[in-house]
Amino acid sequence: MTQTAPSTEADLRHTIVIVGGGSAGIAVAAKLLRERPTLDVAIIDPATTHAYQPGWTLVGAGVMKLRDTLEQEGGLIPKGCTWLRAAVSTFEPESNTLTLADGRTVAYGRLVVCPGLQLDWDKIEGLSETLGRNGVCSNYSKDTVEYTWTCIQSLAGGTALFTQPPMPIKCAGAPQKIAYLAADHWRKQGTLNRTNVDFCLAGDALFGVAYFRPALQQAVDYYGINLQYKHNLIAVNGPERKATFTVTGPDGKVTKVVREFDMLHVTPPQSAPDFVKKSPLADAAGWLDVNATTLQHAKYPTIFGIGDVMNTSNAKTMAAARAQTPVVVRNVLASLDGRPLSGQYDGYGACPLTVAYGKIVLAEFLYGGKPAPSFPYDQRKPSRFAWFLKTTVFPHVYWDMMLKGRDIEMPHHPEWSKD
Repeated sequence: MTQTAPSTEADLRHTIVIVGGGSAGIAVAAKLLRERPTLDVAIIDPATTHAYQPGWTLVGAGVMKLRDTLEQEGGLIPKGCTWLRAAVSTFEPESNTLTLADGRTVAYGRLVVCPGLQLDWDKIEGLSETLGRNGVCSNYSKDTVEYTWTCIQSLAGGTALFTQPPMPIKCAGAPQKIAYLAADHWRKQGTLNRTNVDFCLAGDALFGVAYFRPALQQAVDYYGINLQYKHNLIAVNGPERKATFTVTGPDGKVTKVVREFDMLHVTPPQSAPDFVKKSPLADAAGWLDVNATTLQHAKYPTIFGIGDVMNTSNAKTMAAARAQTPVVVRNVLASLDGRPLSGQYDGYGACPLTVAYGKIVLAEFLYGGKPAPSFPYDQRKPSRFAWFLKTTVFPHVYWDMMLKGRDIEMPHHPEWSKD
């Protein structure tokens, strides 16, 4: 592959530039520098706080403290990596440069794009004004996740609504995870029998991977949760405690329905960040356009993607970014060396579905929804072992291994899945 030389007119230049200092960005930088310590690597990210977002379901359920999911961003930047604490404004892929919000230009030999996705709170009318009060909460923001637990604890009956917007979203299981934990809490408190729990989802399937749906339906039935398919939240009136949904009927006709609530857990609509969406790097839907196997950009060979921003069909989870990291590192280095790209991503993603306190359905799967368990048991069955992984092992793996570039590539075994 022909290398394109970085522009000589840029204000800054680095061999490898990583846009995004979240899970994917830090992991890629750390692994690159572990494999080639003399590489000139830079991370661009304006954030000062780094979050372990998989922990927020547990924070919202009172199992984990928010402070245990947050770290100072600067303390996680790998040794030998330059941190540009700035935001990206535009990409100029033809010249191997990008422009920062402060006007500086940065040239690169290879670019890794991984800014995650953005939460479109304002697409739901009235939500921003009432989020964090009036019984309206969300585990998708560090500013409101603790309020979720407050709402769950204070509800002693009434109506609790949990919403899920159209796909794609990050951690597609998260909207239902908190519904199960909340219902389990109310069951233990003896108030579930006077609580109406509705899970209102924009789609028509409880979970994207059919193999795990029966296990999740069992949890839905156990708690008496009402599934409301084709319900998309479009407006919230916090003071009046009313939520407005568009509902698509079997005939395709769309109507508006207003529901009263005592508690409303909102999962916001999500999309690629605007600076990606409006760039030459995006596909028609606004996502980073990459080859689903090599994760190299579909048009620009010096650019690679990783994480939630891509248009690949895998689940947008930390587990997916963890599986993508060695693929991207291998292919970026091969690209620099002029070698063929040998790294191949199989679409692996995982979603530990918290169906009760102490019990998890550990969903692992590849492209096409093919089950790919890492452990030799039927992972559709709720297990305490998976709860131990979620609450104890995975945070350790994240902070002490993945973000330090010394992660272990876990084998997964599709042949272990049960018929």
